[in-house]
Amino acid sequence: MADTVAQFEHVIGICRELFAKKLKDYGPSWRILRSTSLTDQIFIKVNRIRSIEMKGVSRIDEGVRSELIGIVNYGIIGLIQLELGHAEREDITADEALALYDRFMTQTKNLMYAKNHDYDEAWRLMRPTSYTDMILSKVHRTKQIEDNQGVTLVSEGIDANYMDMVNYALFALIRIEYAE
Repeated sequence: MADTVAQFEHVIGICRELFAKKLKDYGPSWRILRSTSLTDQIFIKVNRIRSIEMKGVSRIDEGVRSELIGIVNYGIIGLIQLELGHAEREDITADEALALYDRFMTQTKNLMYAKNHDYDEAWRLMRPTSYTDMILSKVHRTKQIEDNQGVTLVSEGIDANYMDMVNYALFALIRIEYAE
């Protein structure tokens, strides 16, 4: 588990660094996005990953790694938006946005650590394409929950699905970064 924690912290650091740089470039302009738009952004990214996996080639000079980082960051933004709601304009500072990012990332990774304990690192034995399919499945679930105005009868909510999407993307990033 010690290696897992170090690997998670490493890939989270990569994602956070890009998030912080984009905050400097754009500010928290994403505050205007509704959660449905964030779900669609994640859908676009995971669909592209699946397309590359199926076709075996990419015509755009951005690989799977950058899309996975995007899924992580949009998933965390989704969690922020679920709590704060969307805004009509940027209503938080970059520092506040980064603090929210850190809080929701901590919650998300703590969920992974708890599940990882129970599942005994089964994710390391999964095929990388399964991460893609699991994220895509979570996107479709989230879209259905959104279409139902967030109401579920027995299922986890949108927040749990965003956390799962982030964690599957982090698993895939670990596999890429550490050539597992």
